[in-house]
Amino acid sequence: MSMSRKEFMKTAGKGLMAAGAAAAAPALARGKKKNTQSNGGFKMEIKTRRLELRHAWTIARNTSTYKEYAFVKLEKDGIYGLGEAAHNVRYGESLESIIATLEKARPILEHGDPWQFVDLNAAVQAVCEGQTAAKAAIDIAMMDWIGKSLEIPLYQFWGLDPKKAPRTTFSIGIDTMEMVKQKVEEAAPYPLLKIKMGKENDEEILEAVRSVTNKTLRVDANEGWKDKELALRKVEWLAANGVDLVEQPMPSQMLEETAWVKERASIPIIADESVKTSADIPKLAEAFDGINIKVDKAGGLQESLRMIWMARSLGLKIMLGCMVSSSLSITAAAHLSPLTDFPDLDGNLLLAQDPFTGVRVKDGWLILPDGPGLGVKGSF
Repeated sequence: MSMSRKEFMKTAGKGLMAAGAAAAAPALARGKKKNTQSNGGFKMEIKTRRLELRHAWTIARNTSTYKEYAFVKLEKDGIYGLGEAAHNVRYGESLESIIATLEKARPILEHGDPWQFVDLNAAVQAVCEGQTAAKAAIDIAMMDWIGKSLEIPLYQFWGLDPKKAPRTTFSIGIDTMEMVKQKVEEAAPYPLLKIKMGKENDEEILEAVRSVTNKTLRVDANEGWKDKELALRKVEWLAANGVDLVEQPMPSQMLEETAWVKERASIPIIADESVKTSADIPKLAEAFDGINIKVDKAGGLQESLRMIWMARSLGLKIMLGCMVSSSLSITAAAHLSPLTDFPDLDGNLLLAQDPFTGVRVKDGWLILPDGPGLGVKGSF
């Protein structure tokens, strides 16, 4: 009996999630449930918090000086998990829409079984279209609770070696040339830099960066180049100036043009805005060398893990990205970093003050916390 491509991908996606759950089984067997015998689901608490940035953050689309996000706390049997909804206007999200989505999910969480977290997550994902940052916050908190209940770090739950976490980049936003230089100098402890481009002054930005450092660079154009010949010229110019990959050179819908650039480029082309969830990945394999997975836009850790395995099956490299956010969201993503090639987990490093502590960075290397769950400390 023949199966359509759509049916195959749907079946494959379910199989990948089942495989992920099976991989977690040894950790479940090793761990011990800690006081989690009562009936009923989670009690959810929602708070909002304003995060001030150290510098104005400018990319090809917009500028911001602070982020205001929703945070969730899921509690059951005296154990709680925390999650952060680092929303992005690029995907039709606002603080109000995030809170509304969290409230829609509240009855599901109150009546669901936390230990059936795959089904519980699927029910949360189905409450509405989009609004993945809200769904990510719930899934992050849920997995934090699971790890804490088993008294093991989340990376151990997944069977991962924290020593395999690669080096992360540190991002430099678009700014005046003097501020670009200052930001690069402030980033002295980080051996890999990611430079935001995609406006009219790309050459000026690179000249400013190169005037103060000879480090290996990565570039994110944030869909800034609208013509394929221009994009290729930019990519090859960057490659000649010590850039080892370029992220999202063209608008997300221009896959045919991006494939043309990829075929001719001498360095990898990585998808960012073109990919949100695992459903997007199959159509990207011809246009990109890799994908940027962001837990916030994927809808959580479970979907991010599924994306990693699907991308690997198609021969794609993995960048693990983030929004500008606190250490809560960044640490959640960092627990997946041993499975990835190019971590870009620096959103917390851009804040003036971080309300949480978790993953650390030493000489660019990600140092995962060894506490249970996410291992994040801080006041909700």
